[in-house]
Amino acid sequence: MQPSAGQDVDLPHTRARSVHWITTAAAVGAVVAVIAAIQPADASPRTRTAAAPADPKGPAAPVAPPDPLAVTYPLTCAPGTQPDVVSRVSGDLDGDGRPETAVVVRCHSDTGTPPSGVYVLSAPAEAGGPPRIAVTLVKPQDNRQIRDFRLEDGTVKATVLGFSSDSVPQCCPDMSRTYTWEWRGDRYVALPGPAPNTV
Repeated sequence: MQPSAGQDVDLPHTRARSVHWITTAAAVGAVVAVIAAIQPADASPRTRTAAAPADPKGPAAPVAPPDPLAVTYPLTCAPGTQPDVVSRVSGDLDGDGRPETAVVVRCHSDTGTPPSGVYVLSAPAEAGGPPRIAVTLVKPQDNRQIRDFRLEDGTVKATVLGFSSDSVPQCCPDMSRTYTWEWRGDRYVALPGPAPNTV
């Protein structure tokens, strides 16, 4: 006759006897004592168990932002002079997990204020190579000057200075407008502020 589901059945080979449990406990105690005796006195819990395999790579090192001094900029400067990096900001501008560097660059000049270019630099195209210019935000040919260059909430912001006419001297731009450059989808979008104001 088969027992019904949930009914306790006292089969001969399943009966727990006190002598059996005492014998088992004594055997386990002896094994533990032997293991403890062969361990060094100063062994830590980690050395008494199999050590987990270490990650050969270790934690990922932070990626350095592109170095603006290692880039060749598309500026035509006077012979024997190099562009000056006037301002720089770094951060993950396009959300790819790697930092970019946005820079304001202009030709070096001991007198006057040459036009500025604004560029976003990204990682080298090839390992070990120089950073590359990912995009030009302001062209030097537009004859603009940049002020208050900064990074806010992952976007590049600046005040762009310009000229109302060709008669305005290069030293003294008379027009001003704020700009924000924001990554949207697959490109940077220029978001101008209110209409230009006189400086």
